[in-house]
Parts: sequence; C-alpha cells; structure tokens
Amino acid sequence: MRFFALLSFLAASFIHAKQPNIVFLFSDDHALRSISAYGGDLAKIAPTPNIDRLAASGAIFKNSFCGNSICGPSRATILTGKHSHKNGFLRNSGKGLDQTQWTVPKALHGAGYNTAVFGKWHLISDPVGFDHWEILPGQGSYYNPVFLQMDGSKKKFPGYCTDITTDKAIKWLDGRDPEKPFFLMCQHKAPHRTFAPALRHLKSFDGLTIPEPPSLFDDYANRSKSLSENEMEIDRHFHWTYDAKVRKNERKGIELPGPDRYGMAEYGRMNAGQKKEWDAHFGPENQAFLKKVGSMSHKEIVQWKYQRYMKNYLGTVKAVDDSVGKMLDYLDKNGLTENTIVIYASDQGFYLGEHGWYDKRWMFEESFKMPFVIRWPGVTKAGSRPQEMIQNIDYAPTFLEAAGLKIPAEIQGKSIVPTLKGEAKDWRKSLYYSYYEKGEHNVPQHFGVRTETHKLFFLPGSDEWQMFDLVNDPQEMKSVYRQPEYAKVQEELTKEFHRLRTHYEAPPFK
Repeated sequence: MRFFALLSFLAASFIHAKQPNIVFLFSDDHALRSISAYGGDLAKIAPTPNIDRLAASGAIFKNSFCGNSICGPSRATILTGKHSHKNGFLRNSGKGLDQTQWTVPKALHGAGYNTAVFGKWHLISDPVGFDHWEILPGQGSYYNPVFLQMDGSKKKFPGYCTDITTDKAIKWLDGRDPEKPFFLMCQHKAPHRTFAPALRHLKSFDGLTIPEPPSLFDDYANRSKSLSENEMEIDRHFHWTYDAKVRKNERKGIELPGPDRYGMAEYGRMNAGQKKEWDAHFGPENQAFLKKVGSMSHKEIVQWKYQRYMKNYLGTVKAVDDSVGKMLDYLDKNGLTENTIVIYASDQGFYLGEHGWYDKRWMFEESFKMPFVIRWPGVTKAGSRPQEMIQNIDYAPTFLEAAGLKIPAEIQGKSIVPTLKGEAKDWRKSLYYSYYEKGEHNVPQHFGVRTETHKLFFLPGSDEWQMFDLVNDPQEMKSVYRQPEYAKVQEELTKEFHRLRTHYEAPPFK
C-alpha cells in the first residue's frame, strides 16, 4: 500500500511540475495608446517600462478585443469563456454572475491548482473556485481602500489601492502550497475613473503637454446621430470636482462652465498627510487656472480639461506599471519565472480624447481593443507580435490548454496556444460584439461584426447600421453604410454578422 501511495504522490508531483503557474495581471480601462510597447504618440512621454519588459520577453497582441466593452461583463466573459448572453452577465447591474456554471478558476482548482484573486472583481456575487480572495466592493477606492474578506467582513487598508492589491497578491504567493501550481488573478482598479494617481506620481507630467488626438473636437458628422447625444464628452460631461479635481472650496466664487454634480470621494478618504501632498500639487495649478479661466475660449477650456484628464489617467497607469515590475521581480527572485505564464491585460480599452470622449462602451477601436501581453518561457517567442484576432472569450480555453485540461464544449472561445507557438491554422476571420447597457452615458445598445479590414454594427433602438473601412478610415470618422462602392463588402459583412449571431446563439434584439 505504501508503494502505491508513493507512486500516486510521485505521479501527482510530476503532473504539477509540468503544469505551468498562471499569473493574470489585470487592469481596468487601459487604452493601448497609453502602453508604450504598443507604440504611438504617448510612448516617449508616458513610458510603461515594466509592461514593455513583459512584452519584450513574450508576445504582444495588437489585435486583441473584448466582446462587450464594460467592466463586469468583460470579467464574466474571461471567467466563463462565453459571450455575455451565454454567461448571463450582460450589464454591470443585476443579480451578479451565476457561478454555478462552469468557470475557469473552478476548473483549475479542481485540477489541483492553488487559486486566488485580489483587487477589483465587480461581479456582484462573491468569487467561487478560489482558495483565497480579497476583493474591492464595487468599483473600490484608490486611497485607503476597503477590501471585502472571505468571512463577509470589510477591512480598510491605509495606502494606495494598486500597491495594496499587489502586496496582497505577493503575500499570498509567499504562503501558498509550494507543491501545487498556482493561478493568481491580481486585478487593479486603475486606471478607471476618477483617475486619482498615487502621491509619488502626481508630478510625473509637470511641464509636459500631452498630444491631442485629431478627433478631440469631433463633430460626429457622417455617422449615427446617437454619437452627439452621448454623455461622455470631455467638453460637456467632465465634472469639475469629480473628474478635473477642482474642488468647490478652491474656486472662491468663480463659476465654471459645465457639470459639477459630484464631489471628490477620494479626497474625502485621504488622511491629513495625503491631503497635504495632494493640495501641494493640485492647489497651485488650480489657482493658476482659475485666475485665467475668465479670459479663456471654450476650446482652450476643453484643452485644459484634456490635459488634466490625461495627466491623471497616465499617473494611475504608472502605479499599475510599477505593480507589473514588482510581480516580475518577485517571480525572478523566487525561481518561478521559467514555469510561470504571465499575462497583462485589461477589461477593455478607453477613449483618451478620441471623438472627444473619456469613457468606453462603443465598438469603436479605442474601447473595443484591449491589451494582451503574454510571456510563457519555452512557448512564446520573445518580442513576437502575433497578428491573429483574439477576444476575451479565448482566455479561459487558453488557461485550460496550458494546464493540460479538456476544454468544455460550452466554451465559445478558442485557445490561443497554437498562435503562441506559431501553429495557428484556420484562425477566425471575424469577431462578434455586443453591448447591452441601457442609458449609461447615453450609449445605445449595439451589436456588430469586425473583420481585419471592416466593421459593421447595428443599433436596434434607432434601427441604424454603421459601417467603417478600417484601412482607409482607421479613426472611424465616416460611416460607409449604403455607399455604392461598398455594396459588396456590406453584403458580406451583413451575412457574417448574422452567421456569428447564429453561431454564438445570440438572442433576438429587444
């Protein structure tokens, strides 16, 4: 009996040794434009050296997309490998993700993995399938955040949320069972609105001018009328206290044009020392602005808000990049690098002034695209840039194949392991997109298809179609739907749209 028990133990140890660890580093609303490894006009101004370090030693996907550009639904898709209509989590509101269905943490845990998640969860129901979890309630807070505990209690921790989340993840790694492979989800609130940087990064962009995107003052011509009705413009919907960090008690009676319905909760969470450093940075800048605002043109005020927005957004990104570096250093120092898959991704992209916006939701490229950087020693070629179109439905089956586990038939995504090995055959040529929220930021429901060169989406509320030529109009400034020269492409895209809806068993439009 002892001999057979020993054989069983050795077999289990061998399997575990072959199964790679998986570290999933995840952020919220991280635009590709703000990751220097992706290139672009911000690369020199706002470098992300640690994410770049990961990309240089692994693969970076430029054609990575979400299936529903909103926080909770994207996370549900990652956990289930299924589109929103199949996993049941269509919007940020509701009863929460039904975790009686198959999920990747439950599968990995059942296969012997140690599993943990820290940081932003945003799925309403508590995590299932994890040995340990500590999550932020809802969106969570940047300063001195509260974390929900497994026993149902809430604990407040002093400091900055991105740093605390990383420290919790590393502490768990230190205490895990070293005989088992592990699956760690380290998930940050940043750079989600309201864009409150760590104190050490407040002055990172002092004296610099952030480049403006060409469509900052988009007039929304040649596309759906719903674009001009959105409520996510830096011009008309960026709140002075909540977003621009110009508090009412600093204004000395000066009236500012535009909305100011919300306070600044992050400032209220700070202790005296944190407030002192915050005020030392924003105070002089705000007073300088208030002195001249009366003589500024409307365009100049929008440009000022854009600069304030971008510097704060990029400031929160710097702490995320610090976190990635700290995790990579930990793996190196503890001899874990060679048998650990490390992924950096975000739940969707974000508008950094493109089309005048600061949010997400739309199927336009800036929020439809999401970063995906992966290092898997011995599998990914350092510095590779796969061109395949991947989507967040693909994460779960990828984790399973990496762990040597069977992929359930109900999963709608495809493992990207063949693309990482350069062996992908008959890869998908199109992607399906859905957005189900109603009324948030006044962005209408829409559903679409994207190929390598074109995009088509339908707005059932207004019975409108939009189509874009991504080769000749990468900024998506003009819909070519019903343009005679695009008739054949339109017909092909329409057929593909309905094929995908049938393939993914999408419900009727409501």
